[in-house]
Amino acid sequence: MLFYTFDFAIFFGVVYAGAWLLNRRAVAWKLWMLVASYYFYAYWDWHFCFLLAASTLIAHLGATGVSLASTQRVRRVWLATSIAGLLGLLGYFKYFSFFAVSVDNVLRGVGLGDAVPLLTPTLPVAISFFTFMAVSYVVDVYRGQLKAATPIDLAVYLSFFPHLVAGPIVRGTELLPQIHRPRDAQSVDLARASTLIVSGLFKKLVVSSYMDSQIVTPVFGSPGAHSALEVLFAVWGFAIQIYCDFSGYTDIAIGIALLLGVKFPVNFDGPYTARSLQDFWRRWHITLSRWLRDYLYIPLGGNRGSTLLTARNIMLTMVLGGLWHGANWTFLAWGALHGVGQVTGHLRRTYRERQGFALENDATFAKVRQRFLTFQYVSLGWLFFRASSMSNAYAMLGRLFTGWAQSSPLVTPLLVAAIAAVIAIQYVPRRYVDDAVAAFGRAVVPVQVAALGLGLLCTTTLMPAGVPPFLYYRF
Repeated sequence: MLFYTFDFAIFFGVVYAGAWLLNRRAVAWKLWMLVASYYFYAYWDWHFCFLLAASTLIAHLGATGVSLASTQRVRRVWLATSIAGLLGLLGYFKYFSFFAVSVDNVLRGVGLGDAVPLLTPTLPVAISFFTFMAVSYVVDVYRGQLKAATPIDLAVYLSFFPHLVAGPIVRGTELLPQIHRPRDAQSVDLARASTLIVSGLFKKLVVSSYMDSQIVTPVFGSPGAHSALEVLFAVWGFAIQIYCDFSGYTDIAIGIALLLGVKFPVNFDGPYTARSLQDFWRRWHITLSRWLRDYLYIPLGGNRGSTLLTARNIMLTMVLGGLWHGANWTFLAWGALHGVGQVTGHLRRTYRERQGFALENDATFAKVRQRFLTFQYVSLGWLFFRASSMSNAYAMLGRLFTGWAQSSPLVTPLLVAAIAAVIAIQYVPRRYVDDAVAAFGRAVVPVQVAALGLGLLCTTTLMPAGVPPFLYYRF
């Protein structure tokens, strides 16, 4: 069920009414949200509801075992077993086919033939997101940062439909307390919720769809038929497309949750204003970045060891972060690129610290240079992320060096303006946006309704037919 469909509007209207009617009846509210969330998930394929339930059961048993264990050794066994079970489900459905094909190709190359069964499990929607949330929950209970939740609280936490399909990756410490206690209707920020939903719809349905149809899909589909300039703008266009697509989903999800009295963490903060890759990952998919930091990078050792070990930990974290997005060599290449970039940045900072140099140059030109180069490197990574295969990525790169003599009809003034506008908007200070939303909240109701109606009218008028699903639905 897509957020921008009429079916979802009806679904949410019913859920919204029921949620507030049952708000003061804790068990009834939780059951209502649980049924609604499972219905939402079953809309794609009801069979995968069993997978979601199985992940919930494994997380519950693991956290309960950790809480009741009498010795540290038994606690570690419960932790390791539950994480192995959760990652085992993720690995089978998402990665078995990829690794089986890769191993089979190697074995065929040395003359061993068909030595690995080539099964192709159907990839369940959202498995990466609810698996990471389940893992973080068990680990947080193990670390003593969270008490084991009741089965129904845990089930609502993992299945809560606004975040279920594409995040944000909300931690138990953030969401479980909000599930456990009644929501306060008076504290719901309707102005922020409505502006987030309308702006998210505009970013997805208009800007992202325009980039996709105007230049990204045509050029990535057949790079040899397009000029170098079109390839360059296709790469930049995809950087804008995936930002508007994913941040648009996040805006809608945060807005929907707010209407239900639940607050989600921020997931984007002007990522294309970053001055380094490290800064980029503080701003892009923030909930995934901190998950990778707290549950992978720091457990690997973080920056507590030697420079070489720190570089190893960064590289492993980014490569595994790339693999999280999908079982494809292009995602591994994307993660490796970010890993190499972050390791290079870390080595540079380490060297400058040891030499007593200033870490950052705050001169205006230096800031512009840093932001420009960071965006270009991030866009290079997006080329691999979007490519259908490594050969497709190489073809795109090749055209950047060989296709400058051709005309570029797809690079229109509107396309250039749209790309520039999306980047420029990210430089608007957050306090100005917050002030504007607050002013909108103080306006009289007719003005609010007119403004929201105008935003929806512009969205429905400018959106193309046949809008594809959100990009992160496949992860």
